[in-house]
Amino acid sequence: MKFLKRIFAWWDGQTIGTQLYTWRKGRFVGEDEQGNRFYQTADGKRRWVIYNGEVEASRISPDWHGWLHGTFDEPPTRAPLQHKPWEKPHHPNLTGTPAAYAPPGSMRRPQPVIRKDYEAWQPE
Repeated sequence: MKFLKRIFAWWDGQTIGTQLYTWRKGRFVGEDEQGNRFYQTADGKRRWVIYNGEVEASRISPDWHGWLHGTFDEPPTRAPLQHKPWEKPHHPNLTGTPAAYAPPGSMRRPQPVIRKDYEAWQPE
């Protein structure tokens, strides 16, 4: 089953096709703090990431995201970006997870808020 998953399921890690392409043409560029590994071709025209764990694009820091999309020529391992003192650390997108934000009154909150500012209409 694991073999079939690797052929068809990209969301569970790299597929066999990606692994072969990385082995043949990939040149290791660096690794981020989450263990994601970044590669590019010898001519530098293609860049990609092999995720360490869940394949979720928001797990990539802004530094590596800029390099992947060609905003920066040099990877953050060779030319780290200068960060401002007001910048917050990178956090992944939590939408769709149990840790996602739930506003007051949401049904996903453990204890719903009891509103007392109106009285619900009841038919007679």
